Amino acid sequence: MLSRAFKDKKIRRAKKYGEGSSKSSLSHNEEDEDCIVGLTGDLPLNFCEYGGGSANTGNLCLREVLKSSVHVLGESGLGITEKVVLRDEVVYTAKRFRKVTISKKEFGRRIERLAYVSGGCKYLVQVRAYLYAKRIKVVLCDYSPMGSLADLLNGARELGHTPLDWDQRLAIIIDVATAITFIHRRFPLNEKNLQINVHGNIKASNVIIKTNFSACLSDYGFVQLAEQVQVPGVLQQKQPETMEEDVDAVVPVSEKLSQKNDIYSFGAMVLDMLGGPKAPFQISYILEKKEEIKEGKVEFFEFFVEGNKRKQALQVLDTALACINPPDARPSIDQILLFLGEVTT
Repeated sequence: MLSRAFKDKKIRRAKKYGEGSSKSSLSHNEEDEDCIVGLTGDLPLNFCEYGGGSANTGNLCLREVLKSSVHVLGESGLGITEKVVLRDEVVYTAKRFRKVTISKKEFGRRIERLAYVSGGCKYLVQVRAYLYAKRIKVVLCDYSPMGSLADLLNGARELGHTPLDWDQRLAIIIDVATAITFIHRRFPLNEKNLQINVHGNIKASNVIIKTNFSACLSDYGFVQLAEQVQVPGVLQQKQPETMEEDVDAVVPVSEKLSQKNDIYSFGAMVLDMLGGPKAPFQISYILEKKEEIKEGKVEFFEFFVEGNKRKQALQVLDTALACINPPDARPSIDQILLFLGEVTT
């Protein structure tokens, strides 16, 4: 339950996500619910003016969310992501933030603005509702039973399978690039205390896969709602044990929230999709062996590809490596999307 997760700091990310588990990873605990509801009151959630939402959930309150069936989907420095099944089997993804330092009014203003902007793009996960209370800050977003790109990639890798073929990966890469393009074209560039033209947290776990294997980008602007915190025990992407970390394998702190940062993160994600989880930490090695990779003398791709499709994959590899360049040498997302369009023709 959301209430149990709020109090229990020892929660670990579930190994499998989506519909793979029939039981909630968090047990029902009414005492926990009563504790939080008693402190905050049975507060109604605010449905975003432009976010839609089911008519059956128009009067949704905190207690209803706390008593819902919940699966933990993942954890990060921002917070915990869970599956919430409401009355009449309405399903949402709940994102509960760990450390929110902005005021209730400002939190609501930013959520409403982000929901309004994302409503104009089908490649962004839609924000539907939110709650800001003393003990809990939560946002409800659209849910997809397929889970995230990270779920598909990591789950299959653990079993030694190839989860996605090249055509599916290329389509996902283009969908994500389309979402980033939409964000980077937003104006005004910098509203009061809110940058609407930057995503800020592009990674495989924030790429949501639909049942037709198209992709949507989630968590747009969420890094501007809460602060990242270090959480002991939370499973995060590990540095490959057999390789030294490249200097450029982590986005420099000095870049912070910027479009150049988004481009870098996109490139690192694409490298992961092409060469596996070690690839973003092997940039120097890939650059050194790039010609041998093109000639087929060095294996790089984690999926089977040949002929024209292999040529496409190599072109996308060049694009990913360009995204890892120093900031001034990185392409814009418009240039990337144009190039990806040429790859498919």
